[in-house]
Amino acid sequence: MADTVEFELVSPQRLVTSQPVEMVVVPGAEGDLGVLPGHSPLIAEVRPGVIDIHEGGKVGERIFVAGGFCEISAERCTVLAEEATRVADIDKAAAEDRLKNASEGEDEGERRIAEAMVAAASS
Repeated sequence: MADTVEFELVSPQRLVTSQPVEMVVVPGAEGDLGVLPGHSPLIAEVRPGVIDIHEGGKVGERIFVAGGFCEISAERCTVLAEEATRVADIDKAAAEDRLKNASEGEDEGERRIAEAMVAAASS
């Protein structure tokens, strides 16, 4: 069995990352999915939240996703995200404004995305 799994994160704008990783934790709609080499095949919905990319026994990179889908196989984990931003690049004030605007409207999905983005920016 290989020591890494190929992780690929794609947003509508670009390929965000494609790299071999020790483990990746994806925010699944039914709970977090920890993906290691040899994982059973799975297709899952992704909820708004943070993907943790593990390297060297610790979280090396964190990326906020606004939802999407994830396909997992024994060798690969591919996430197709509606929106993706590195947590370090999130502007907390802009995220809070997005939440304020979403709370005033009737779009429940946008409110959940904005809440998750603010939480990510605060962590």
